[in-house]
Amino acid sequence: MRVDFFGLQAFVSIAARGSFQAAATSLNLSQTALSHRMRKFENDLGVKLMIRSTPQVTLTAAGMDLLPKARQIMDDLQTSLDAVRKQGSVKQQQLALGCLPTLASHYLPPILHEFALQHPNITVRIYDNSATEIVERVAAGDAEFGITILAANRPDMEARPLMKEPFVLVAPASHAIAAQQSVDWSDLAGLPLIRISSQAGNRLLIDNALGSRRESLVWQYEVQHVSTAINMVAAQNGFTVVPSLLIDAMGTPGIVARPLRNPGISRVVGLVFKRGGVLSPAAQDLIALIEKGRRQSRPASRQRIAATA
Repeated sequence: MRVDFFGLQAFVSIAARGSFQAAATSLNLSQTALSHRMRKFENDLGVKLMIRSTPQVTLTAAGMDLLPKARQIMDDLQTSLDAVRKQGSVKQQQLALGCLPTLASHYLPPILHEFALQHPNITVRIYDNSATEIVERVAAGDAEFGITILAANRPDMEARPLMKEPFVLVAPASHAIAAQQSVDWSDLAGLPLIRISSQAGNRLLIDNALGSRRESLVWQYEVQHVSTAINMVAAQNGFTVVPSLLIDAMGTPGIVARPLRNPGISRVVGLVFKRGGVLSPAAQDLIALIEKGRRQSRPASRQRIAATA
């Protein structure tokens, strides 16, 4: 049997207040509309629940029997609605995104600080994973969006480029190669190189661009993180190749960055979204700050590479 929620609500409200007028005011209805609801409810049940007299309303035996059960139903429904409403509120107070570890460590923090000033009650979860993992997080709905390397298009994802940045050679400032304006890959023959794990998106871009030429280079070390590679260069253990933005972000002393030629290699970093998804207002605000931060960082990044070139 179909449950007449509005009729049940009208019955409980009238019984609680003892009059149609008070109940109608409480439910923001006219007395005529409330009377119609009550009459329909009784007709559906096939039994009289109350006797209306001026100024009081008297419950029948059937109404007396139904009232405690009806109140319990309404109370249980209100409790359930409150719980769902609370869950919705909690969900709105949380924001999850994916971000490449290097950008999450050095590029994102000042942006998140500004975001927190605008949204002090929103908690942020960052999945600082690999490029592949970030896309999977967004596709699964674990993250609203991701900041990652834009590679092959996926039909279930949308992408928005943020920046195109070249890879540069990071060398010890004391080494002779630091005096060059730019460096050819052929200049690196015989030099100890520090490569990043094959699981990293940067490594895949470099390997694909170099092709078989990468096998002729001396990859003396392999590490998991860019920060480790840069610190090893500072300690004069060798040379490494990283995106230019990270040189500015890390500010490590004792190193220089040089543009790489033949081939020049770049990566495109951007935002990824689930196709057809709707971003929360908080996510839209954070994306606006990310795009604003990138526009402001471009001059500084170019100046740093030019100064060291």
